[in-house]
Parts: sequence; structure tokens; C-alpha cells
Amino acid sequence: MKWVKRIVIALVVVFAFFYLITRPEDAATAVEGAVGAVWTGVEAVGTFFTKLAT
Repeated sequence: MKWVKRIVIALVVVFAFFYLITRPEDAATAVEGAVGAVWTGVEAVGTFFTKLAT
């Protein structure tokens, strides 16, 4: 099963590079959205612990 995982990871990486090369604006928008979502989550966790401590 390790070889299946490696093949799937390789396909995802190849698709990501293909998407980055063929549609750079869309790829940048996708990355901005992902980073924004992670940042929002980090802020929510920080707010939770701040409220918990007070």
C-alpha cells in the first residue's frame, strides 16, 4: 500500500505544478484563500484561549 500512497502524492504534486504553471493567477488566489483560512483559525484559537484565561 505504500506504493499507492506514493503514486497519489506524486500525482497531486504534478497536478499542483501543472495548475501553477497554466493558471498562476488562480493558483495565487487559492493559496491566498488557504492562508487566510489558516490565519482565521489561528486567530479563533487565540481568542478562545484569551477568553478562557480571563
